[in-house]
Amino acid sequence: MAIYLDAILERHREVAAADSRSLDILLSEARDQPPARGFRDALAASPKLSVISEIKRRSPSKGDLNAGLDPAEIARTYERGGAACLSVLTDVDFFGGSVADLQTARTACSLPVIRKDFTVCSHDVADARIMGADCLLLIAAALAPSELAELHALATDIGLDVLVEIHDETELEVALAAEATLVGVNQRDLVTFEVDHDRAVRVGKIIPDTVVRVAESGVRHADDAHALHAAGFDAVLVGETLVTSSDPAAAIAAMIR
Repeated sequence: MAIYLDAILERHREVAAADSRSLDILLSEARDQPPARGFRDALAASPKLSVISEIKRRSPSKGDLNAGLDPAEIARTYERGGAACLSVLTDVDFFGGSVADLQTARTACSLPVIRKDFTVCSHDVADARIMGADCLLLIAAALAPSELAELHALATDIGLDVLVEIHDETELEVALAAEATLVGVNQRDLVTFEVDHDRAVRVGKIIPDTVVRVAESGVRHADDAHALHAAGFDAVLVGETLVTSSDPAAAIAAMIR
């Protein structure tokens, strides 16, 4: 994963460096958007486990997962199954996603949507708001602590919720220093690419109660989801399991229980 992450970030930083658009104009447009749907609030609304259901066509490690999916149809299916929020991949080169996927999915349902992408600059933050996202992903492993804090502050200023993804205790400190109130623990090791379920349990225990806790990656079935809820997580983000399922609505319902 470290190799994948390095290549992905290199590509995104190249694009950011070549972006000559006026940030002031973008931020003005972002602030003119209708109110967001409240991603964090949707996750915190129920004492039951919340499911963030992901629309994901492919991955760098596994190739095509559901390349021909219909974003509108799958968004409606996720909503019918009881999902609290949607996650939509917008990275084109590595995940086969697009801004159109996010906009189509969000229009088709009433769920809040996170733009799942590799945010590396202020232009990315403004773009997320303009395209209609309700929440933005910031990956602690991909950003310097100062970058993360700056982008987090900008996102909240223009009306976005922010999910800060971490992998360990050190990154948790960085997230909390940036005043994160929504933290995702990625169970997938960045070096080995293996899923470590103990990671979420270990790190989740020290996340403050004021923070909404999300477990990411490696949620294979309802038993995994229930174990994570028992460990104190408010939500799980589930991608591959759902986009490859023959009945994603039922799979979501079983996780919520």
